[in-house]
Amino acid sequence: MINFKKLYRSFTYALSGIKQLFVGQQNARIHLLATFSVIIAAFFANVSASGWLALIFAIGLVLVAEGINTAIEHLANSVSTTYHPEIKKAKDIAAGAVLIAAIIAVAIGIIVFTTSIWP
Repeated sequence: MINFKKLYRSFTYALSGIKQLFVGQQNARIHLLATFSVIIAAFFANVSASGWLALIFAIGLVLVAEGINTAIEHLANSVSTTYHPEIKKAKDIAAGAVLIAAIIAVAIGIIVFTTSIWP
């Protein structure tokens, strides 16, 4: 049986995490601004249904990567406040994953918008 009280709490925690991500992280706000820009541009470019799916996937990929990166940074910072080469490696790898996701998103955007504007 579903415990709706626990389910509600889970959603509350998740929404709190999303709020913390966008309030506390400049890069997340930049990604959010890019998201709104892409959505507005997609409406004007008459993007196809498959193009929308690709854009939604790309946007989700970047936002999820940024969230995981932020979680890793917070966890690492709470484990040790002093420099540790392995913590630096973990944080750099997580940041690199966000960069890879952003590059993939840009490539998807270029393909979707190019085919929408010049079919």
